[in-house]
Amino acid sequence: MKPAPAPSNAALTAPINLVTTRPPWSQTFSSLKIRNYRIFASANILAVIALWMQRVAQDWMVLELSGSVTAVGITVFMQFLPSLVLMPLGGILADRYSKRLILMLSQGAAGVLAAIMAVLALTGHLQVWHIYVIAFVLGLVVVADQPARQVFVNELVGPRQLRNAISLNSSIFQMGGMIGPAVSGVLIMAVGGGWAFAANALACTITVMSLMLIRPAELVKMPPVKRGKGQLMEGIHYALGKPTILWPAVMAAVFAVFGLSLAVLMAAYANNVFDAGAGGYGLLNTLVALGALGGALASTRIATLRLRGVMAAAGSYGALLLIAAWAPTMVTFGVVMVVAGFASMLFLTSANQLVQMSTNVAIRGRVMSLYIMVLMGGQALGGPLMGWLAEHAGVQWAMVVAGTMPLLAALVIGLVLARRGQLKLQLNLRNVRQPLFIVPKAG
Repeated sequence: MKPAPAPSNAALTAPINLVTTRPPWSQTFSSLKIRNYRIFASANILAVIALWMQRVAQDWMVLELSGSVTAVGITVFMQFLPSLVLMPLGGILADRYSKRLILMLSQGAAGVLAAIMAVLALTGHLQVWHIYVIAFVLGLVVVADQPARQVFVNELVGPRQLRNAISLNSSIFQMGGMIGPAVSGVLIMAVGGGWAFAANALACTITVMSLMLIRPAELVKMPPVKRGKGQLMEGIHYALGKPTILWPAVMAAVFAVFGLSLAVLMAAYANNVFDAGAGGYGLLNTLVALGALGGALASTRIATLRLRGVMAAAGSYGALLLIAAWAPTMVTFGVVMVVAGFASMLFLTSANQLVQMSTNVAIRGRVMSLYIMVLMGGQALGGPLMGWLAEHAGVQWAMVVAGTMPLLAALVIGLVLARRGQLKLQLNLRNVRQPLFIVPKAG
């Protein structure tokens, strides 16, 4: 008896939402109607708040212990280095094995690492090299966690609610980014950063418990991919062959190396430019997250995903960093950071949606692992690069570079897409709301 033919790519690829009108406000949180996703999202809120608390405490303690912005960049490098090298393996794991089980194991391991950091910090034994080592091991955990987490969202809600769930996940992440840094800044000043690590260890435990409560029978599962040769190259060729995957990934690479090193630069601004201390650094992170929350929620209102919209958001972020570079006061700097956070998250969420919705479900783990590798690996390279630049050329010039590169990349990719699509810009000053149009060239 011959085996049944494998489903075609068309059958396995989640349809891209082609609705031309904005969804009603009542559908902004529509994916929360699904019980499994509600449990996952509820635990995720606590986990993300605690994760942001740990990130801010970690960066600030490195800066305190070493007195070096470059050391903060090295910490970022150590945490994201495994993603740069090993992330495709995480994608293969996500396609082959239970995403729920992978997440339970990875969150348990992350909790143990956070507990070790808490003990070292609270007993006064924490040193910079400890943070480097634990950051690297945590990076190994992320290699398994992130591809499974990305694909698991589809299992929780199904393809029809996938875009909404991705946007809500981003909103949750940024809500945690608003609360976590502020709480961490207060903790650092009041009792020390060790308690931020302890909070993250507890949050990881709660996440594992929530995953146990999810009903496997209600998941939208795909058959696991069997072992075989060339599976990684299959994912690479697939990604290179689709413009809706390739160009967001190229933009994400530039964005990650330069634009996503903002946390390193904000630490330098808070410490060296505005003399605002740990509280000021936490406040700046909260302001970025406030804008990013707005960007994530705005992405739920986008009717149709388009490459040009993704590139416009990335270019806008670069332009805003150029404005922030020479902000005269912390107030003006903070205001620009809110808008920059909005543009940043609009790009990241829209790009993530476009890549996932354009990808065959059977190969999505591998494709998303390549996308995450670019995004996180870029931060591994960008963290020490921007930290070194801030120390040797000045933080303002580092911020100029951080803004210029994404802006240039967005412009170049936009021109390439316009040339390939036979498009041109058309100006109509009579239309105040939209004076600039992208239209097909004659003939």
